[in-house]
Order: sequence, then structure tokens, then C-alpha cells
Amino acid sequence: MAALRTCHGSCHCGAVRFAADLDLGQGTIQCNCSLCTKQRSWVAIVPASAFRLLAGAESLSTYRCNTRTEAHRFCSVCGVRVFHTGVSPRWGDYVAVSMACLDDVPAEEAAAAPVTLLDGRSGGWAPLPADPR
Repeated sequence: MAALRTCHGSCHCGAVRFAADLDLGQGTIQCNCSLCTKQRSWVAIVPASAFRLLAGAESLSTYRCNTRTEAHRFCSVCGVRVFHTGVSPRWGDYVAVSMACLDDVPAEEAAAAPVTLLDGRSGGWAPLPADPR
């Protein structure tokens, strides 16, 4: 898998654009909470310092749910959720970049990235077994 590199992403209409320094070999996250399940969320976590909003700050809207500690950021023009931000004991200040919004990561590389399933539904966010069925 690739090492740390700068990847670029955007929303559907292109109003929001970002860059993030990430290593997909370090893994990605899927959560089973109600919001993530309904949005089919799949994210790569990066330290807040490794994320740069390149354009579209004025186009971003925010949704907060549950504990209201995470800011789910989406484009107010096209509605695409591009990333969310938060603070956690595990990651510190972080940005969770939507894998679907990464423009320069080939589909094969994204599909090969390890995925950790988190149990957000129970509120604990502990990893689930690889096959929760």
C-alpha cells in the first residue's frame, strides 16, 4: 500500500476542495451508527494538521448529531458530505475525509485499503469483528 502522500478531494459540484496527507495503508473506518449507516460513510482519519481546505469554506454547512462533538461538513450547493471533524482520545484533533470524495485515489487502491468497522450504534465506537454477521 502507498505511503504518506497528499491526496486531493472535492464535493460533486467542485465548490469544496481539500488536500489531506494520508496513508491508506494505515486503514480506513466504517461506523455502524445511524448517521454513518444511512450515509454509507467510509472515511480515512487524518490529524487536523494534515488537512487543508483549499476552496469552498463559504459553501460548507455543518450538521451535528448525537453527542454534538463532531462537525459533519457538507457542501450546501450539491449536498455531498466531504469530511467531518472532531476530537477523540484515539486520534486527538482529527478530520475524517470521505473516501468517496478523494479525486486522485484509484478505485483499486481505495478498495485495497484496510477497513476497521466501529460500533457507533452502541455509543462505544469500539472495533467490531471483521465480519459482524
